[in-house]
Amino acid sequence: MKAVEANADGLIGPTHSYAGLSPGNLASSLNRGEASNPRAAVLQGLDKMKRLADLGLPQFVLPPHERPDIPFLRSLGFSGSDKVVLERAWRQAPAFAAAACSASPMWAANAATVTPSADAADGRVHFTPANLHTNLHRSLEHAQTRRALDALFPDAAKFAVHDALPAVSHLADEGAANHVRLCAEHGQKGVNLLVWGRDAFEAWDGPFPARQTRQASEAIVRRHEAGRPVLAQQSRTAIAGGTFHNDVVCVGALDTLFFHELAFEDPDATKAAIRRAADGLFEPQFIEVSDADLPLADAISSYLFNSMLIQVPGEDRLTLICPTETRDNPRSHAVAQAIAGSNGPIGKVEYVDVRQSMRNGGGPACLRLRVVLTEDELAATNSEMRLTDGLHGALSIWAMRWYRDRLAPADLADPALLDETRGALTGFLGLGSDFYPFQRV
Repeated sequence: MKAVEANADGLIGPTHSYAGLSPGNLASSLNRGEASNPRAAVLQGLDKMKRLADLGLPQFVLPPHERPDIPFLRSLGFSGSDKVVLERAWRQAPAFAAAACSASPMWAANAATVTPSADAADGRVHFTPANLHTNLHRSLEHAQTRRALDALFPDAAKFAVHDALPAVSHLADEGAANHVRLCAEHGQKGVNLLVWGRDAFEAWDGPFPARQTRQASEAIVRRHEAGRPVLAQQSRTAIAGGTFHNDVVCVGALDTLFFHELAFEDPDATKAAIRRAADGLFEPQFIEVSDADLPLADAISSYLFNSMLIQVPGEDRLTLICPTETRDNPRSHAVAQAIAGSNGPIGKVEYVDVRQSMRNGGGPACLRLRVVLTEDELAATNSEMRLTDGLHGALSIWAMRWYRDRLAPADLADPALLDETRGALTGFLGLGSDFYPFQRV
């Protein structure tokens, strides 16, 4: 059946900041305390979305979450008006206040794991929002993420949007950042590669947390009844080096898996398992970059593998859309150009500026959730959330009105920011008057 891979990007929120909340994310830690530019961030994200839409790919917008998360702070015992709650939280429990203000839902690759209808036993597209249990600020996201996915994919006959897995460490789930689907064509049956960092019942002694458990990946496979799953262990060396998600060192599209030598604990076994799962469907193509050609530290700082690997309509070979940091790093730039200059499946490399996101450890691939949709499924999505030239223009004007051009972490305690963020989110994307918690009070 004919299908296309759509992208649903998280729209960067007004509280985008560098609070350094994510252990193991080296960019987040490095830039902690620096001032951010939320306005530039959201415009960069919008321009990246438009670039994909202009290439002919369906592009959707996932709305920012309400931040600061006042209901979360109230659940911790803070009371009074919303502004008083925020002020008291910053004074008495600043770590919780910072978590409540995080704009991390912008990274939609962590929003959910998706199984296309071609791979699901019931013929529906399945979504499981990630519980993001490992980090406090991200664990606040999944309920609102489900509301956004329900709004974008409202037809229950075609889409199944599940609740997140139980929020316990044994089932820690980081979403599509640890999932790659390989196939001959988007509408045909494929192989689902799910990468896990630790076994929930074994001790973990690494310097940084291994965020995805094998048991969470197994549960999602069962829940979605996903065909041809391959579960592979993420490299302990990569995690220790700052690879907090597998998509920092691995990306795939159609029959091609592009990855760093240190992406998997056992790369040969992983490739063999993928070949077995793909037998009779397609022949996988593996592009493996050695640590000698691109040391792990350069792979992480340049985010070569956190690029978007896409099939542009009408083109036979894939296009790799990299952050400008890849171009600025001599080693990663040389690898990218060599791949594009070869006769392999990747024929072109392009660069996008998402520097504001990159400074928090999120490249082009982090900002999007990939969803394979048939023509009928695409027609059943919420058209008001699909990016058009008109919506891009309207959102750009909206960002100029509501977003600050400088935000230091200390500014998150400013009660005026609460009014600004709520003003920005009112009447947003046709989502109605009760989409956000503050609208339902």
